[in-house]
Amino acid sequence: METEKIPDIVIGRLPRYLQALQRLQQEKKLTTNSKELGERLGISAAQIRKDLSQFGEFGKQGTGYSVPFLINKLQSILNVTSVWDIVLVGMGDLGHALARYQGFANHGFRVAMVFDNDPQIIGRQVGSFTIQDTTDLVEKVSQAGIRVAMLTVPASAAQEVAEKLVKAGVKAILSYAPITLNLPVDVHVDYIDPILKLQHMTYYLD
Repeated sequence: METEKIPDIVIGRLPRYLQALQRLQQEKKLTTNSKELGERLGISAAQIRKDLSQFGEFGKQGTGYSVPFLINKLQSILNVTSVWDIVLVGMGDLGHALARYQGFANHGFRVAMVFDNDPQIIGRQVGSFTIQDTTDLVEKVSQAGIRVAMLTVPASAAQEVAEKLVKAGVKAILSYAPITLNLPVDVHVDYIDPILKLQHMTYYLD
């Protein structure tokens, strides 16, 4: 399987399938099918079958999918069978909330370090974390071997901080900063900007 040939839009749907399957598992359901998944996700059954078929044959005609089996397969495809450490940079309100969020651990992620450049908060505790100085970011993140980061800094600081993360060896960045980052092609960046999402939705409102 050469994942680089699979469209990114397909990869983007896999976590949604995994989430739906985990909810089915919580409901004690052992089997499902593309129709049921489609109804839960608002995606056609044909699209789900097509997406999954790019990674192999996971179901049987007439019996559907084994929920535990498909969960394991999707976790393996998405590389979340073990726990990924995350570095979180930017300890404003959003950073504080993410540092305290308990939901990462059950889905293959763990916040391991938090950083900021504000002298007034460096050294303070946020939950179980001590806020560290971004001056030390490259050295400490590199030593820890962390490859995943979340960026919750202002737009004016995002590019500089992202470059430090890349220098430290980070290869995947989830950025909440409202700016597009210019980084090497081998660094995967995803963006979450609530304003853009809201403006997208209000198009459909009268």
